Amino acid sequence: MRFSNVCIEAVGYHLPERVVPSSELEERMAPLYERLKLPAGRLELMSGIRERRFWDPGVFPSEVASRAGENVLKKAGFDRGRIGCLISASVCRDFLEPATASVVHDRLNLSPRAQVFDISNACLGVLNGMIHVAGMIDQGHIEAGLIVAGEHGGPLVENTIRRLLADPEVTRDSIKASFASLTIGSAAVAVLLTHQKISRTGHRLLGGVSRAATRFNGLCRGTDDPDPNSQGKPVMETDSERLMKEGCQLAGETWEAARGVLGWNNTEVDRVFCHQVGVMHRKLLYSTLGLDPEKDFSTIETLGNTGAASLPVTLALGHEARPIQAGQKVVLLGIGSGLNCLMLGVEW
Repeated sequence: MRFSNVCIEAVGYHLPERVVPSSELEERMAPLYERLKLPAGRLELMSGIRERRFWDPGVFPSEVASRAGENVLKKAGFDRGRIGCLISASVCRDFLEPATASVVHDRLNLSPRAQVFDISNACLGVLNGMIHVAGMIDQGHIEAGLIVAGEHGGPLVENTIRRLLADPEVTRDSIKASFASLTIGSAAVAVLLTHQKISRTGHRLLGGVSRAATRFNGLCRGTDDPDPNSQGKPVMETDSERLMKEGCQLAGETWEAARGVLGWNNTEVDRVFCHQVGVMHRKLLYSTLGLDPEKDFSTIETLGNTGAASLPVTLALGHEARPIQAGQKVVLLGIGSGLNCLMLGVEW
């Protein structure tokens, strides 16, 4: 993928006020920890996550995605009437039908001429939405597009704890499949892309590479709880160790191809932002890619894994903490269950 006329005009976000430490989750699972003789602090030790954030019960993904959308439009000072496409790209949705994007579109009072739909691809959703909108801009179909995501991880974590405490047969081995579910957090994000001719920032989205290893689609499966008494509460099972290994292997192959498309070598890269999974994943990823981890910005410690919102929120927070300078080369490293990988280059 190569884009000639596309800019990342702005990235906005909205975070929950409620902060939930890993220690709080472990306190709730104390009976299970005691029975299995698991040491306190294990969750933070294994993941690096000190805390994550949750929305209040009853909050819908569209509600928080709309807040992020308003934030990015205000931040960019952009006329919402010029948005030609709106995509909701989060794992979480308000309902099966209609598209969650239709609710966001109405809340943001966007033009009736805009295309409105959802894209779902696990943690890669926002990046997939970005390349779709970028293609439309490059082909002259629209001059600007908005990609939003509202991730609501609280129900998954709550249901995981409930199931573990209610299962008398859970073991130190079987609990591993639920570990990744306890790393999930909540966040909302919005990415505004525009044609270069109307961009005020000039942050050029150059292109990138996508690769798939779908033979590993069973390593992480999330669905509604099949228990008829659960009222559709979510459940997820993950082979975390193998997912990390195979995901980083795919990332290495994708980055090698992306460097060719972008014409960059590792030393030329100035800043790196990746999907936030855990500290062990981060260590293996940068070792596999040969990139300097000092160029990375991490949010896993305070936000956990926020699904499709993770990478763009990290980009926004990283730029706030240490502003990216004009002309710097930035890479976005997306990895999602499936397995799918998408890496993009930006010239700031």
